[in-house]
Amino acid sequence: MRRRLLLFAAGSGLLSTLAAAVALYAAIAWRSPAFAPPLVVEVRRGEPFLALARRLADAGAIADARLFVLLARWRGEDRHVRSGEYELSGNATGPEVLAALVSGKQRLRMVTIPEGLNLDEIAQLLERAGFGPADRFRALATKPEFIATLGLPAPRLEGYLFPDTYAFEGGAAPEEIVTRMAARFREVFTADLAQAAAARALTVDQAVTLASIVEKEAAVAAERPTISAVFHNRLKRGMPLQSDPTVLYGVPNTDGRIRSADLVRATPYNTYAIPGLPPGPIANPGRASIEAAVRPAEGVTALYFVARNDRTHEFNDTLAAHNRAVNRWQRGNGSGGRSGAAPAAPKDG
Repeated sequence: MRRRLLLFAAGSGLLSTLAAAVALYAAIAWRSPAFAPPLVVEVRRGEPFLALARRLADAGAIADARLFVLLARWRGEDRHVRSGEYELSGNATGPEVLAALVSGKQRLRMVTIPEGLNLDEIAQLLERAGFGPADRFRALATKPEFIATLGLPAPRLEGYLFPDTYAFEGGAAPEEIVTRMAARFREVFTADLAQAAAARALTVDQAVTLASIVEKEAAVAAERPTISAVFHNRLKRGMPLQSDPTVLYGVPNTDGRIRSADLVRATPYNTYAIPGLPPGPIANPGRASIEAAVRPAEGVTALYFVARNDRTHEFNDTLAAHNRAVNRWQRGNGSGGRSGAAPAAPKDG
C-alpha cells in the first residue's frame, strides 16, 4: 500500500513537472500578434522587471508576465535591459521580445532643427519633442567645462547647434543630443571654409556670427551671398552693420517688433549701437549661410538693402537711393516694416 502511495505521489509530481514544463514551453513558444503600427514599449528607469513584464503582457506582447520574468532570470538578463523606448513589430516569442529589449536597439525619434533658430528656440523644440527640459539644454550650451569637451572656439553654443534632421534614441540625454549637433557643425564647417574665413580676416566664431545674421536677414536663399557682401562692404568701411535681427537678440520679454527706442538700446548685440560684428552668433545658421558669410558675392558695391513685399530685397549703393527704396517698399504701403543694413532714416552709419 505504501509503495502504491509513493508511486502515486511520484507520478503526480512527474505529471505536475510535465504540466509546468508544457506550460513554460507554451509560454515561450507563444507568438504575439503582429502590431500595426509597431508597439512602442517604454522601459522606465528604475522600474522593477516584473512591472515591465506585466505591461508587456497587458499589451499582448508576451503570454505570461511571471514566466517571462523566470525566463529572464534564468538567462541572467533581467538586469541587462536598458531604459528607453523600443518598437515591437509583433509575431515574436518571449525569448525574441527579451532579446529585443536586451539588445539596446531603441526606437529612433526623428527631430528637425530648422535653420535660423536661436539657442532658446532649439531648447524649447527639443523639450516639446520629449528629450528633456529646455533649461537643461540652455545650461549645457553655456557651461564652459562641457563646451571645452566639444572642441569649439566659442564660450557658448549659440551658432554651433547645426540645423539638420537628426535621429535620436527616445532616451537620449541632452548631453548626447548637443554633442551630436556640435559634431555635425564640425563636419559642415570644413578646413576649406575656415581658410576662406581667414582669407577675409574672420575667425571661425566671427564667420559663424556673420552667417547667423545673414541667416536671419535672408528670406530668399539666392540673396544670401549678396546680403553677405553688403555686410562685408560695411565692415571694410567701418560702418555699423545696422541689422534689424540683432536689435532684439537677448532682450527679454520682447514682442518681436522693432521700435525707434530699440535702435538706440545699448546691448552687446545691437549693431545699430555697436561697431562691427556682435560678440557672438544670434542664431544657428545652415550651410548656405555659412558659405555665404565666407564667400560673399563678387562685384557687389551696395551698402544698403530694404525688404520688398515679396520677401526679396532691393540693394543700393547710396543712402539717398536707399531712403527712396524705403519710402517705396515700406512707408508707402503702411507695412511698418524696417530695412536691413541701415535705418530707414536719412542718416548714415
